[in-house]
Amino acid sequence: MKYQIVSDGCCDLTSKEIEQYNLRIVPFYVSFDMETYYKEIEEIGIREVYQQMVVEHPEIFPKTSLPSMQDYLDVFEEYYQQGKAVICICFTPALSGSYNCACNAREVFLDEHPDARVSVINSEAGTVTQALMVIEAGKMQQAGISYEESVRILEEMKKSNRIFFTVGNLDYLQHGGRIGRLAGLAASALSLKPMITLINGEITKSGVGRSRKKTVNKTIELMENHFRDSGEDPHKYHFAVGYGFDIEEGKKFYRQVKEIVLDHGWADQVLETQIGATIAVHTGPHAIGIGIIKQYEEYL
Repeated sequence: MKYQIVSDGCCDLTSKEIEQYNLRIVPFYVSFDMETYYKEIEEIGIREVYQQMVVEHPEIFPKTSLPSMQDYLDVFEEYYQQGKAVICICFTPALSGSYNCACNAREVFLDEHPDARVSVINSEAGTVTQALMVIEAGKMQQAGISYEESVRILEEMKKSNRIFFTVGNLDYLQHGGRIGRLAGLAASALSLKPMITLINGEITKSGVGRSRKKTVNKTIELMENHFRDSGEDPHKYHFAVGYGFDIEEGKKFYRQVKEIVLDHGWADQVLETQIGATIAVHTGPHAIGIGIIKQYEEYL
């Protein structure tokens, strides 16, 4: 059965990657005045979002709005008319309603088209690891792996994803009500820099540091410690680096991580991406970190 890979905009993939793997992205919306909302990437670029957050209106906490049911229904209908099934991979519902919206759209769509095939997958991830997962789905589609087998593998694969990252401070997470398990850290950290892991779709505290440089470097330690403590083989994983507003810092960190990964022979490439508005609104403009996910071939 022919099928199409779809994801919401939180995967933060570039137009080059979207074209390379024949992906379809359903964008989030972003607003700075809570009245006018723009489709991310399509109507407002990520650099413009960061410019607003950091330079022009640093006192304003922007808002994002998830894709509507109609946005998803339109995409499902388009591929149904082409005779294709759909695999839709969404941002973790612990941080957004996109997954639940896509599920509701699926129910409505299947009521109207009971012969359609639509699977909505909670990635339990976002940004860099959602990007890796969506790319793996695209690779499977191009490799001729069946719709049913791809869905099975993706449901298993998502359990392997982790993001090890740090942020400038906890202001955005607190303002957005996403502090959750970091509440104790927020109360005690004061001027310390938080280290965070996204696991099973939720953010958890992983320590603090006294300087930005130290916490950024410690995200690498978190990754290395994960492989050591879990016994997982890093050669079976894909890696990605994501960063926010500071491109110079981000590219320097990317080169550092890439050198480690390549020197160890874990992989021959590391994905690089600028974190999009959906995550930036939650974490602030200075998030930076590493994402990992197991290769799809390990589940065949």
